[in-house]
Amino acid sequence: MIIAYCPSVKGLERIELSPGDALPSTSIWIDLLSPTQEEQKTAEKLMGAEIPTRDEIASIETSERLYLEPGAVIMTAQLPMATPVIDPALSSVTFALNAKRLVTVRYGEPKSLTVFSKKVQSDPTIPHVGPAILLAMMDIIVDKCADEMENASRQYDELALQVFGDGLNTRKTASYQVAIKRLGQIGLQVAKMHDVCASLSRMLLYMNSHAKRLNLSDQQSLDCRTFGRDIRSIKEHGDGLDNKLNFLLDATVGLVTLEQNQIAKLFTVLGLIFLPPTLIASIYGMNFVNMPELHWEQGFMFSLGLMLVSVIATFVFFRWKRLL
Repeated sequence: MIIAYCPSVKGLERIELSPGDALPSTSIWIDLLSPTQEEQKTAEKLMGAEIPTRDEIASIETSERLYLEPGAVIMTAQLPMATPVIDPALSSVTFALNAKRLVTVRYGEPKSLTVFSKKVQSDPTIPHVGPAILLAMMDIIVDKCADEMENASRQYDELALQVFGDGLNTRKTASYQVAIKRLGQIGLQVAKMHDVCASLSRMLLYMNSHAKRLNLSDQQSLDCRTFGRDIRSIKEHGDGLDNKLNFLLDATVGLVTLEQNQIAKLFTVLGLIFLPPTLIASIYGMNFVNMPELHWEQGFMFSLGLMLVSVIATFVFFRWKRLL
């Protein structure tokens, strides 16, 4: 699918092209969503540069996804997705940029691009040139990255309260299992955002290093550096959150271990409580002829009472020592 954005009075007009439609020559931003080979060739012809295919992007090393074409600067970065997705192939977006226009190639649905599409159609203050479009897009992308990291931090706080809120409880095994699973999910989300921040940081640095080729103004170069600092701050936030996740994971595993020890201690104490009556029953279970109380009419009730008293006494002793 080709979505072209052309200049208008209110901003950029969104034009969704049907198969066979000609691509407007006035297009400033060309958004290729899961494009066919013919659609990609159409955008390349207008852009004057070869755009990498999905297979080519997957086969290129991460450090080599930023390079120059005769007619454009080619940059590939990962963006936050609208849904929790771990697949880098879906979140990767390729930007083909020159001083005049911007082409984006994507196979997923980054929420930041959806939001920017609505903004660019109603904001006439955004200059109608490729670098300005990309920098305005980066403003929303950086905000989305910050939102994703804040969301992960909020989930961590809720989980920490859940783990430590009610203290140790032998009936919380299921909740601990859920907590460990959620910790893994949050950890994957933070790790994904690390990849996003790293790719965006490299992209902004590469873009700024070709300021003359892209005809960037001093303000646009400053914006590149500012966005780069914001991305690094978000990544540092993620580093701190990683440390807290590791602490919470260790604490949760420790609580599970304490719970298991508590159960083992309970069975041990119960075994000790019933040890004296077992001893009494063993003594009176002997089959010697000359045993005392062997022919005593109250011997049976006496032995039962003795067992009961031994259980109560042992139980009181362990409660006094706070072992139960």
